[in-house]
Amino acid sequence: MIDVDGYRPNVGIVLLNADGQLFWARRVNRDGWQFPQGGMRSDETPLEAMYRELEEETGLAAHHVEVITATHGWLKYRLPSRYVRHHQRPTCIGQKQVWFLLKLVGGEEALKLDACEKPEFDIWRWVDFWYPAAHVVNFKRDVYARALRHFAPLVEDLFSVQLGTLPPRDEPDAPSRPQGGRAVA
Repeated sequence: MIDVDGYRPNVGIVLLNADGQLFWARRVNRDGWQFPQGGMRSDETPLEAMYRELEEETGLAAHHVEVITATHGWLKYRLPSRYVRHHQRPTCIGQKQVWFLLKLVGGEEALKLDACEKPEFDIWRWVDFWYPAAHVVNFKRDVYARALRHFAPLVEDLFSVQLGTLPPRDEPDAPSRPQGGRAVA
């Protein structure tokens, strides 16, 4: 499903652990790391798509998480020209996403990257809040930064922490504190 402007409706998922760190996963057979995300079906609401994608990509069901909030409206990113399939109609030029902020309410043992027939990720870890915006593939960085800026005040209130602001791109990246994480067996 692609809208009249060429954007594919999609959901993105920011998953917090009990320490306020974020779930960060590596795509199967690739170097790229990202948050769980996926396309919406024509008969789904963003919330329904989020729960389906969450289960497909992480093995987590609705009872494993608490939905804290979602972005209002769509956050968009364009694909680099080399990824646009110009021969397909309609042509998809990018994604428009509703982002959800979730908190893991059970233990991380519920995470199962191989919960579906074709896993999206092969390994995961917990990272500091701003880490993904500086480390996701370049064309997604702006949308990640926008989603995280939207969620930051809520995370600060929820965990009684000061996250600061997203470091400028020309400064060294904030270090991550990888913890946990498991590869697909």
